[in-house]
Amino acid sequence: MAANILITGVNGHLGNNLLRNLLQKGEQVRGTVRNLHHTAPFEGLDFTPVYADLHDKASLLKALQGIDTLYQVAAVYELWTKNPKKDVYQANMTATRNIMEAAAIMGVKKVIYVSSVAAMGRQTFPISPETYNTETRSVYYRSKIDSEKLAWKIAKAHQIHMVSVCPSAMIGEVATRLTPSQNTLQMVLNKAIKIDARFYINWVDVKDVSEGCYLAAQKGRNGERYGLGTATAVGITEIATIAQNLFPERGIKTPATAPKWGLYLYAWLQATTAKITRKRPKLLIHQISMYYNVHQDMDISKSVRELGYHPTPPKTAIEQALRYLYHQTIQ
Repeated sequence: MAANILITGVNGHLGNNLLRNLLQKGEQVRGTVRNLHHTAPFEGLDFTPVYADLHDKASLLKALQGIDTLYQVAAVYELWTKNPKKDVYQANMTATRNIMEAAAIMGVKKVIYVSSVAAMGRQTFPISPETYNTETRSVYYRSKIDSEKLAWKIAKAHQIHMVSVCPSAMIGEVATRLTPSQNTLQMVLNKAIKIDARFYINWVDVKDVSEGCYLAAQKGRNGERYGLGTATAVGITEIATIAQNLFPERGIKTPATAPKWGLYLYAWLQATTAKITRKRPKLLIHQISMYYNVHQDMDISKSVRELGYHPTPPKTAIEQALRYLYHQTIQ
């Protein structure tokens, strides 16, 4: 039977978990990668990816032949690069335009567009899928906000059934590389976080997000957005405590606290050093402005009510992710 579902980026964290989820459900799935020689993410699976690049529309048209449902997963998830406007913003905008226009040309009936918690409204808390974020300080955030709006514009122009899902910070198994979210947990394990910047992040098990994507395809209403996170955010000190209890032999210490001005000074020094070393700063100035003492709880009531979405409690998800990272070597 020919595949009628396409997932972009099946070698990525969410893409690979979504692929495994759909294959277990008996779905006929096609999935794209840019490097066909990197086969490690598919070991043990009865699956062979196809080539497609979101910046190469011809490859997308070929990959979308015969496809009814598209899961648009692949995107740049980087919080810092040497050239963020090009590497992050323009890359995500071009990718969205190309895949949505290709889907329109090939007559795709339904698109599950994976956006981000970064695009969800936070004028009030909990974070809500009913409004858009107005944040402008983070290039990554702007890329997710504007690319999702572009996807809606194209979907409406071509009358494509589209549902948007907005995952929070995904953690957990089957990771082929360390995303910024997973890297934070890895840094806790490596005793590399000395100071708690008082960021309270909305963590979610990637497997729950993959199931949420599937539920959005089955039950999501056309034109609607759904938050795929958890109700409660968790801070770094709490994560350190979980890690201490799991792995007492590692000698993980509770991070110290610092005043907000001290965090700004540290971030400024990191930014100055990064200009010379071209290495990713551990803390970004705009992160302090955006996250300091902000509990990023999420309103998931709509996802629970309409999709039947029931995520793993965040502390359990963190514990499972720490165990996974402890036994893996991921770059």
